Amino acid sequence: MKPFRFPFLRRPAHQATGLFALFLISCLIFGGCTPAVPGIVTVTPVSPPPPATSTPLPPPSPFIEQTALPALATPLLPPEPPPSLTPDTSTPATPPDLSTSLQDITYHIEVLFDYDNKTLLADQKITFTNRSGRPLETLTLAVEPNRRGGIFRIERLGVDGVTLTNYTLDRHRLTFIPPVPIPNGASAQIELNYLLVLPLIEQGDPNLVRPQIFGYTSRQVNLTDWYPMLVPFDPTSGWLLPDPWYYGEHLTYPLADFDIRLQFTDPAKAPLVAAGGAAEAGDALTRYTLENGRTFAFAMGQTMKSLSGEVNGVIVTSYFFPGFETPGQAVLETTLKAVKTYTELFGPYPHRTLTAVQGDFNDGMEFDSLYYLSNAFYNLYDRTPNNYLVMVAAHETCHAWWFGAVANDQANHPWLDEALTTYCERLFYEKNYPQSLAWWQSARIDFFQPEGKIDGNVPGYGGFTPYTNATYRQGARFLHELRERIGDEAFFAFLKDYYAQMNGKIARPADFFSILPTHAPVNYSDIVTKYFSNPPVP
Repeated sequence: MKPFRFPFLRRPAHQATGLFALFLISCLIFGGCTPAVPGIVTVTPVSPPPPATSTPLPPPSPFIEQTALPALATPLLPPEPPPSLTPDTSTPATPPDLSTSLQDITYHIEVLFDYDNKTLLADQKITFTNRSGRPLETLTLAVEPNRRGGIFRIERLGVDGVTLTNYTLDRHRLTFIPPVPIPNGASAQIELNYLLVLPLIEQGDPNLVRPQIFGYTSRQVNLTDWYPMLVPFDPTSGWLLPDPWYYGEHLTYPLADFDIRLQFTDPAKAPLVAAGGAAEAGDALTRYTLENGRTFAFAMGQTMKSLSGEVNGVIVTSYFFPGFETPGQAVLETTLKAVKTYTELFGPYPHRTLTAVQGDFNDGMEFDSLYYLSNAFYNLYDRTPNNYLVMVAAHETCHAWWFGAVANDQANHPWLDEALTTYCERLFYEKNYPQSLAWWQSARIDFFQPEGKIDGNVPGYGGFTPYTNATYRQGARFLHELRERIGDEAFFAFLKDYYAQMNGKIARPADFFSILPTHAPVNYSDIVTKYFSNPPVP
């Protein structure tokens, strides 16, 4: 690997400082692996909230079969050891279509939330239909909160009304056997009652782990990947749930409908809630719905503020902390422009709402209909489009198309969403700020001198920098060279067709490369060979 060179070292002082700041902040986009540097990023200090009171929760509402919130006896698990940095050079087998094995998935979740004590009770039902072509003799759910001890506790687990007492919960993997195998074509219902004690958001060793998002700070609560979720089923190898890595993403999300009822134990202290779906307020609770989604996330805070706008019938809302009204407005305007741009280029935005949230942490992350932007981006916003706040807002908005509507196996094929969304930034600037395109190309791509093949799996890159250089930056270069070779008409016709055919599905590289030739009038095999270790065969 080439030694990293800092081109700003030979520049005038004022240019060097600006480029150094861009370098540091750019690292936050890809996993928050760079700590804040005094004089460059000013982050508001976060103090832990006062200790929880010893007063137990009031009796929960009738929909939750609990009577108290006893303290968790399970101690925190020791931190997971750093993963090996040995690259995985093996070529994973091309998986079968994961989009059709499980269908008609619906999450019904009723939540009673003690906001003061950051503790919630949930009554959850997951209904689904087995379309795998074989009986399901075991079931596996991802329980991401259980990656830390003392956070998650099952009160009841059942299938079709039958309570199960035997199950395995190993970190984020919940495995159990239904009372009878679920035949192909049959529907089933998984029932869970569980307790969540939210963790304080703490940033660990920035060289090993990405910033924590799930949990709370003194001014924000984030419920991300907070509920047990059904993972895709591979009829050949079983349930798809790889271990998490210290950079990148590891989950693949089947399409599902969400119906969530949220109630606070003390409505007078209820925070402002940002949600990944439409809200319908009632007397005692608020109902949130999202159809044909991948995930459902909440962000909430008692001091948060919001601004909203509408484009193409989509309600866009920007949530931010007091004092950040100007960057909060910029995020709203950027997201509105991005929705309009991507709708014209690819196809319609798939939902009724889109939410952007200032995260009380230095990381950005996409969820369906809701995305976070790093607190550092708000601190460094300079009222111009030549800014990471604008750039990354355009990136995260595009994940609604490439991640939300068209999903992919993020652990094994991360380029399918990250290369496309990184290149979407360029398309956003071309359409809205063409005078800033040279800045984007320099600050986002060329400055890092990226190299590497783009089709590795997440652990296989062996490090954060090789992963981001290949998957994001080289991925964007691949798409641009492809576009130049086949021409704009063919390139954008392909993206529209790819979106139309794969909307609602879990795309594979083979899908990308089977649709592309129907639009490309010239040979581009040399470009594919340049950027892929193992060019996919349709």
